[in-house]
Amino acid sequence: MSAARSIRRTQRNPRSADGLRPAPALPFKVGPVTIGGDRLFLIAGPCVIESEEHALEHARRIRDIAARLGVPYIFKSSYDKANRSSMSSFRGLGIDRGLLVLRRVKKELGVPVLTDVHTTEEIEKAAAVVDVLQIPAFLCRQTDLLVAAGRSGCAVNVKKGQFLSPPEMVNVADKVRSTGNRRVMLTERGTFFGYNTLVNDFRAIPIMKETGCPVVMDATHSVQAPGGRGTSSGGDRRFVPTLAQAGVVAGADGVFMEVHEDPDHAPSDGPNMVPLARLEALLERLVALRRAMGSR
Repeated sequence: MSAARSIRRTQRNPRSADGLRPAPALPFKVGPVTIGGDRLFLIAGPCVIESEEHALEHARRIRDIAARLGVPYIFKSSYDKANRSSMSSFRGLGIDRGLLVLRRVKKELGVPVLTDVHTTEEIEKAAAVVDVLQIPAFLCRQTDLLVAAGRSGCAVNVKKGQFLSPPEMVNVADKVRSTGNRRVMLTERGTFFGYNTLVNDFRAIPIMKETGCPVVMDATHSVQAPGGRGTSSGGDRRFVPTLAQAGVVAGADGVFMEVHEDPDHAPSDGPNMVPLARLEALLERLVALRRAMGSR
């Protein structure tokens, strides 16, 4: 059975008037940001919280860029990167210090915040601070984690596992929605293609939109080379603009990009992060593409 036929058997969302595309997902709010509406939204920030000053500066500068272009913005950064390649890799500030930083970003800059959670035990603490709980791709089938995130009252962003086909994500979304939480989005971030390599099948975006969830294109993790440097992951940020633009044309509701002022010296995921100085020009192109495509 084809992917398209398979997903239609469990389809949650009607087709568009032309019958060729999923109808837009029902929008929902994350603070002032509308997810799944007519406007492209941005999730962006450094991979990991390095310090309070660093997080605030990046959040402020990205917020201002997004505001100039009329793009709704959610700040992203992780208090703990629990799946680093090596035991010696920098993981972040930890949950207590990291959440204090995220609380300050949210309060002082007035932007919603998103962070990863890795265990059910983290969720109560994280949900008391952040607006969106993110389920990492490697954990996207963990039922207890998905259900606990759904019950938290936060919006939930689930990264599609690199090992899953797009139609399988309806089961993932349904685990969260079984709690009554309808504020669920799904993120495309590449599929394993042999060792240390990811590729994107852009059919994933319209297929996952048939679940009724807004879909996000993660353009930076999609260029990652998992474990490609032995003790850390590699990547090739040259291709981030290409994948981000393709995702928008394929109908993504939002774009996820990790951003850093000096990615070559970042402690985590530097090879695939967008230099902060290049963000505005790229985001401007994405907005123009979205406008040209119309609401998808």
